[in-house]
Amino acid sequence: MNKRNMLLNKIRKYDFAIKELNLYLDTHPNCRRALALFDKYRNIKKAAEDEYVQNFGPIVPEQSSDPQHWSWIDDPWPWERS
Repeated sequence: MNKRNMLLNKIRKYDFAIKELNLYLDTHPNCRRALALFDKYRNIKKAAEDEYVQNFGPIVPEQSSDPQHWSWIDDPWPWERS
């Protein structure tokens, strides 16, 4: 598996964990362990997203940073890159 796919899988894994913790925290808002895990996984996911964007380009439109050109529409789309 190449670095691009490894980063995408890492992002997906932590995104899933964050969403599950979000649901848990909706019913257990004072659980310190869940709050700590939520924060930890959010930071890990952000770091992986930043690394992905730096190496392979934006995953979502908000990550486009070229002030001269709306590069989000340029081919290939993020899911088509290899």
